[in-house]
Amino acid sequence: MINFKQVMSRQMASRDAEKLRRYYESCDYGLCEYSLGTKLMWSFKYHPVWAEVAGCLVVRNTDEGKWLFDYPVPGPEGDEDAALDAIEAYCLENEAVPVISVVPECKAARLLTRYPYVQVSDIRTWRDYIYDRKDLQLFAGRRYSGQRNHIKKFRAQWPDAEVRRLTAADAPVIERFWADYEAEFPKGDNEKALVELSRAKGMLKMAGKPWFVAGGMFDGDKLIALALAEKCGETLIIHIEKALYSYTGVYPTFVQAFADAFGRDCQWVNREDDAADKGLRTSKLQYGPVKLAPKYCFTPQNALHRHVGEIPELKTQRLTLSALTMEDAPAYNALVLDREWNRWWDFTYADGQFRPAEVPDGNRTAGDEGCFIYEARAAFASRKMVTFAVRLDGKLIGEAVLHGFDSRGGAEVGCRIAPAYAGCGYGTEAITAAADWGLYKVHLSRVLARCFKENQTSFKMLSSFMRRKGEDETFYYFEKLV
Repeated sequence: MINFKQVMSRQMASRDAEKLRRYYESCDYGLCEYSLGTKLMWSFKYHPVWAEVAGCLVVRNTDEGKWLFDYPVPGPEGDEDAALDAIEAYCLENEAVPVISVVPECKAARLLTRYPYVQVSDIRTWRDYIYDRKDLQLFAGRRYSGQRNHIKKFRAQWPDAEVRRLTAADAPVIERFWADYEAEFPKGDNEKALVELSRAKGMLKMAGKPWFVAGGMFDGDKLIALALAEKCGETLIIHIEKALYSYTGVYPTFVQAFADAFGRDCQWVNREDDAADKGLRTSKLQYGPVKLAPKYCFTPQNALHRHVGEIPELKTQRLTLSALTMEDAPAYNALVLDREWNRWWDFTYADGQFRPAEVPDGNRTAGDEGCFIYEARAAFASRKMVTFAVRLDGKLIGEAVLHGFDSRGGAEVGCRIAPAYAGCGYGTEAITAAADWGLYKVHLSRVLARCFKENQTSFKMLSSFMRRKGEDETFYYFEKLV
């Protein structure tokens, strides 16, 4: 198994094209984001990194500092659920939300059943324009009368214009085209359009590469239109499509000729989104798309966000579990910083080296230095962890925690009792109460726990109310379901 964490630093580049195309060439998601061309063209903006996990291609993008994962693209024996598991575990370890973005319509139901709490968006601007290849190839019927009229006028003036494949040998011709195109470029003051044009120029340098289909329309020796496309499954994805505006009717003529020349073994043509450009939207709609393909964004939420506004008070036969207070600071600090007693406490500050959160302004008092209560409160405020003070006759004798909340309704439970109160069954009583609260009040689907193999006391405690789930070199693992 590849180390997912290590390979997630692998920046996507043209040197990876052969490996990436093994996934994209048969991918039937039909969206432009699931293609080599889109990844390379916009790599400067979204910084895609990739890994092969469970026979699937996993891609992590970054937008405005946030991680966005593509839906996994499976190979012949790919396991999509295992790849999603890896994404979620990776995000949990890095305290990030496993946002699955640009999800194709065919996979949306799968994620809806996977995540009990999830926010879903579908932004109109993101949607790709999908056309039936035969519609573009033939322009048949009344709805295409406008396109046919434009083509007729074009052919009357340039009857010998023809489309052919572009290769690396056409680099000088392509360069001359860009000079002609910029001379009549209608959006010279549009920064976004200029960036797109710059990226298009770079991509056309790959004309002739086996990953892409590059074609151009020629008026004699002059290149008057060009396109760069990529075949992904049953879809021909048009990444770049440019023409000289001075050749009236060239766009519909070229669209038709390109689909006829290079799209015959594809059912669909994807001409990508409209980038919220009014003129581009009008033009793309005029060509009669069969659908505007949605791109769903799934943002899972953990159960704490939905069900827990404040830490409650729980009662057991002998104990009370409740939120930490500043009066607990001396006893809680002693519990946290007892290095010897905490050698089996597999948690962030087990070795006493954890740096407590900054004490909020206005709340600083004598003795606050080293106080871990603020850290526990901050963790709950961000809904990453719930810390219960375990009390006997009102006195703090330990803590029970629920942490590691995942996107699928799971969390990990833990408990530690101060040395003076060990051996009386308080740990079992407290951790059982915390686990039951998570399952029946927070509506978790499962609670997990683990203990070091050498820690027989914890092993017996967890075995008393949880099912043993597995082990590795270091830990025994346990699980409790509803």
